[in-house]
Amino acid sequence: MRTFTLLLLLASFATQAKPKHPNIIFILADDLGYGDVRAMNPQGKIPTPHIDRIAAAGLTFTDAHSPSSVCTPTRYGILTGRYAWRTRLKDNVLVAYDPPLIEAGRTTLPNMLRQQGYRTAAIGKWHLGMNWTTRDGQRPVDKPERNNLIYSATITGGPLDQGFDEFFGMDAPNYPPYTFMEQRSLLGTLDSFYQKHAYRDCRQGTGVQQWDLEQILPALKQRSVKYIREAAGIGTPFFLYTPLTGPHTPIAPSPAFKGISGLNAYADFVMEVDDLVGAVLDQLKASGQLENTIVVFSADNGCSPEANFNFLKQRGHHPSGIYRGHKADIFEGGHRVPLLMQWPTRIPAGRTVAQTISLTDFMATFAALTGYDLKENEAEDAYDFLPVMLNPSSQKTIREATVHHSYLGDFAIRQGKWKLILTAGSGGWSFPIKPEDLKGLPAVQLYDMETDPGETKNLQDMHPDKVTKMKALLKKYQETGRSVRR
Repeated sequence: MRTFTLLLLLASFATQAKPKHPNIIFILADDLGYGDVRAMNPQGKIPTPHIDRIAAAGLTFTDAHSPSSVCTPTRYGILTGRYAWRTRLKDNVLVAYDPPLIEAGRTTLPNMLRQQGYRTAAIGKWHLGMNWTTRDGQRPVDKPERNNLIYSATITGGPLDQGFDEFFGMDAPNYPPYTFMEQRSLLGTLDSFYQKHAYRDCRQGTGVQQWDLEQILPALKQRSVKYIREAAGIGTPFFLYTPLTGPHTPIAPSPAFKGISGLNAYADFVMEVDDLVGAVLDQLKASGQLENTIVVFSADNGCSPEANFNFLKQRGHHPSGIYRGHKADIFEGGHRVPLLMQWPTRIPAGRTVAQTISLTDFMATFAALTGYDLKENEAEDAYDFLPVMLNPSSQKTIREATVHHSYLGDFAIRQGKWKLILTAGSGGWSFPIKPEDLKGLPAVQLYDMETDPGETKNLQDMHPDKVTKMKALLKKYQETGRSVRR
């Protein structure tokens, strides 16, 4: 009897000694500047108390970057651990009704986590392409004079075919079809040709008559909270990917947030994003899941000029902080993003990590965390930053170098303090971009990011050897199909 009791106790101890994998929530804001988060920019004029809660409870990464300065390629990078310029998408973003960008058979972050015992869900903006059924078998056409889409058909190639068990959201809020999607189906009756109204960034196309852009973010908040509440009762670790539609254009804060910032509609929208973060944190606490849940908050690229930079700067708010440029640019304002993370049981509170990190790195990091052995053809550009995540004072250098990519398809490579830009201009939407602006400028730009974070002094002529070596490293990454050696 004593032996049996001892065996039960040992079995019980073994079960308790092996902790359950943490839940993971990845909240991705859309077009949010580095300087729009108070924890990153204390001089900022937009209150973000809930995002700041993550910084206080965990880590602030001050040198984190989206792999691209626009959204589709960044989303690809997060979910695959691979730079999107290795795909067919060499510049720009996907457009409405484009086919999937993630290749069939490629291991994704949710697919990997599902293999490790996770339930997986995506709630929000997809913007990575889907397969749409048409009556004539040709490419989708959505125009007043001709529409060949069968909207009632099952949609493939989207989140459920990339490793997610559940999906609620849309392709993009400013692209048709203008309605929500759940799992593989569109919701509602699509019978009206959508007019642009006050939202000039909306592409014309088919949608439901009751489609209300101002209610998208509230719906995503409600669904995210509901998912956490229900998942908490199951006992299986969950991965919730929440790619938001704000504060991207159309800038459409819900009525409860209009005017709340005292600045403009963009600032109001940022505050609504912050409110959603607060609702997620509060639900985790209410469900008893806060302590063993990793919460990540970041953005897919820098702030859009549609936020009205001049107006905000006149009022003391700089969406890109001290950095040059904005969304679409190869300059820091295009791809240096807020990145905050908490995991109360393992991550020390109130710490800062100054190492260069890319959002592509999460796949390798979560693989290491959950014991998944990455293969050679998986996460080719993802570095494991778990050592500094769990020990922010660690001196281990994570990345050999980091590749940046702009809206126009221009490259930059960052190694240590040096950043080499392989174009004379911004690579995006800000000055210099026009041919007359570029006349006489050097073909490359080299900046010392330690002494010149604003990228004001091009040092390419003073360090030709550095330019040559960094060009060679970038070429190696491009030609070998990977930037990480395993």
